[in-house]
Amino acid sequence: MRIWLKKGDIIEIIVKYGGEYAQLLVQLAQAGEFMAEDLGVGYAVIYADKEDVGALYGIPSVIDIELPRNVYVNELPSENDCPPSPEFRFSGYSGRGVLVGIVDTGIDYTNPEFLDSGGRTRILSLWDQTYDGDPPQGFISGTEYTDKMINYALMSPEPFSVIPPTDISGHGTAVAGIAAGTTMGRAFGADIIAVKTVRGSGEASTTVQLMRGLYYIIRKAQELGKPLAVNISYGMNEGSHRGDSLFERYITDVSRLGRTSVMIPTGNEGGAGHHYSGRLSDGETLDIDFFTAGNISSLYLSLWKDYTDEFSAELILPNGKSTGIVNSFTNRAESVIDGFSIKAFYGQPTRRSIFQEIFYDISPLYSQIPSGLWTLVLRAQNIVNGHFDIWLPTVEQAGTGTFFTEPSDELTMTIPSTAENVIRTAGYDRRTGSAAAFSGRGGGYPYCIRPDIAAPGVNVSAPSLYGGISSVTGTSFASPLVTGIAAQLMEWGIVCGNSPFLYGEKLKAEIHLLARRSDGVIYPDTVIGYGVI
Repeated sequence: MRIWLKKGDIIEIIVKYGGEYAQLLVQLAQAGEFMAEDLGVGYAVIYADKEDVGALYGIPSVIDIELPRNVYVNELPSENDCPPSPEFRFSGYSGRGVLVGIVDTGIDYTNPEFLDSGGRTRILSLWDQTYDGDPPQGFISGTEYTDKMINYALMSPEPFSVIPPTDISGHGTAVAGIAAGTTMGRAFGADIIAVKTVRGSGEASTTVQLMRGLYYIIRKAQELGKPLAVNISYGMNEGSHRGDSLFERYITDVSRLGRTSVMIPTGNEGGAGHHYSGRLSDGETLDIDFFTAGNISSLYLSLWKDYTDEFSAELILPNGKSTGIVNSFTNRAESVIDGFSIKAFYGQPTRRSIFQEIFYDISPLYSQIPSGLWTLVLRAQNIVNGHFDIWLPTVEQAGTGTFFTEPSDELTMTIPSTAENVIRTAGYDRRTGSAAAFSGRGGGYPYCIRPDIAAPGVNVSAPSLYGGISSVTGTSFASPLVTGIAAQLMEWGIVCGNSPFLYGEKLKAEIHLLARRSDGVIYPDTVIGYGVI
């Protein structure tokens, strides 16, 4: 039983704080009569009169509160007394006082969707990682533009002569508009912080770029003392899909800083045929076939298995030639066949995972990878578990003409939607009243991972470059809708004081609650999570 320690009218409170401990002490002194003891790594014990405990909810550095065990006091101002959260469509909440963060291809800062009624920008800061100039403090590259700089450019007859275009593809502009556009977005009253990670259309971002962008936005939110809803509409297949890469772990850990919630789409791999799931037994040989489309410039296979299982792998090309056998003894194989390079790596487990990867990297030296039927031959020796999974690149890289002949639709969620502590959004097709066929799906054993929610992702209206409107499709555009709704809820809960800790897993739970569910479906579902929003 959880009770309070009572010493007269003084009680103990466990607090998680953000920033420096000295800053917490200053804010506690400003808020009332409190005493504190630092416990390190962002934790402290606060001693307070039970009548003053409510003031802790308004201290910017205090990001979480927990009652000690085995102590008791009759009453604590807590979120248990909060009114129920409002319907997200309620027009009284626009995300005002909340920050919406966008890590994407950039944002068209001239678009009316990001201007207020006076024609001034709603973008508080914009970091272009691709254009070297004056980077943000603590970073060594890129250029940071403040709202003052953007407003100065907007007053010019030629804004792009002052600040060059900051979105070429339009993807980031559409994502930001759905989340927080002035006329098209859910959080039309929120301020925006944006990060541009790519130079041009079709260019891929790196995990490092996304990590830097996310940290930049979270740090800005902490400086401003505002709650934050971040959208990252990116995905890839290279990894175990168990949330155990450093990239995924970083997103999980950094998303716990401040009053932060991170939204990530489940990707467009649901019907792509890019995942194969199988099981081997002792002495078994298994042929796994897949097709490649023409006109692709690179290809990989990422196979993940239990470290205790011993089996070899051999890749057979469309012309029948072999790349050779790779196993736990050879570890690595390289070959050049018919004008392209093939490298195979037999990996090792890490401190984060008991699983190991067999990875094939296929790169043309002169032209492109040919179309045809490939075969991966697996030969089992000593098997303990036997389960394995293989992923091909996403449709954005390999197209729809590259696929396994016998694919698995399960666990087609892309990385980093497999990270913990994020809100995973699947795509929904309003025309058919069902999940979009392309939407990435979760899986059961041994992953037990699924989407949190589904949102419209087919023919969604969004702002395009330089003031137009376009129709966009993909889970990239389902996720920012949830981001905007999250900002609305955070305004109601945090800014308005109805639920001061409405972020992270608590916000995720509220999103689950708001979903529409159908009879006959077992929730949470591996395709649409807790329902449609």
